[in-house]
Amino acid sequence: MTQASTRPSWPAVAWQAIRPRTLPLSLSPVLAGSVVGWVETGTARLDISLTAALSAAAIQIGTNLQNDAADTINETDSAGRVGPLRVTERGWLSPRQVMGAAYAAFALAVLCGAYLVALGGVPILVLGLLSVLAGYAYSGGPFPISRGPLGELFVIGFFGLVAVGGVAYLYSGGVSPPALLMGTVVGLPAAAVLLVNNLRDREGDRSAGRRTLAILLGPTGAMALFGVLLAGIAAGLLGFVALGVPWTGAALGLAALPFGVRIWRTLMTTADPAAYNACLARTGAFQLSLVLAAAVGLIGATYLHGFP
Repeated sequence: MTQASTRPSWPAVAWQAIRPRTLPLSLSPVLAGSVVGWVETGTARLDISLTAALSAAAIQIGTNLQNDAADTINETDSAGRVGPLRVTERGWLSPRQVMGAAYAAFALAVLCGAYLVALGGVPILVLGLLSVLAGYAYSGGPFPISRGPLGELFVIGFFGLVAVGGVAYLYSGGVSPPALLMGTVVGLPAAAVLLVNNLRDREGDRSAGRRTLAILLGPTGAMALFGVLLAGIAAGLLGFVALGVPWTGAALGLAALPFGVRIWRTLMTTADPAAYNACLARTGAFQLSLVLAAAVGLIGATYLHGFP
């Protein structure tokens, strides 16, 4: 472990600890849910979107911080890890300090959630509590989600269906088929991000006793699953057409798919940690570009042809 005397400035340590590159995973579903709610109601609610974005980012940051501390405590992370550095493993902050910051982030999420509960009532209260609990359970508790094979399913559920559906509900008072479909489209690339992360870390995770999906499937199976996730995204976008959204609503989202296919091809031909890290960043960018393209397509189709 690197000595704390080599620690960078506090702002640099904090920036590293919160893992800002992961934030699009939590902000993309808020954007997607807001767009669905907007086109369904004809009204843009910035108070809902901004508060939901802050709450979602706080849950993401809390999850990241807790994961940083927990993986050092249980010795999943070590000086030989191939992924981005972790502040507790480097000795820049103690696990207790990072855990305290994680709990503060979760508290901020609850505070923001109180406003959303005032707007949406009991359903939003239940979804909010489940989201905070899920963020904690990812690395904490007796059976951390991150140590087993259900991480990708967890991501599809909470970073897709729950997040998108919850924001859409705040706009319209219901969860429509388009909202659920958009939640699926958003959740699948988020699951792909986790899959690439776990594929990169599979040897260290195996040594630490983890049984992630990437370990159970192996590299070949994980690559096949990445392809299945891409196919699911395409099917989800085409599903909008089945719901009556004009082709123009799905075309822009489909135009982002070749970006994901290129990432898939790179993954199939590499075992280099640096290449995995690059693919991880590109997969996150793919999700954001996909959501932006689908959102623009949906808005354009709505105002040109009307929402079904």
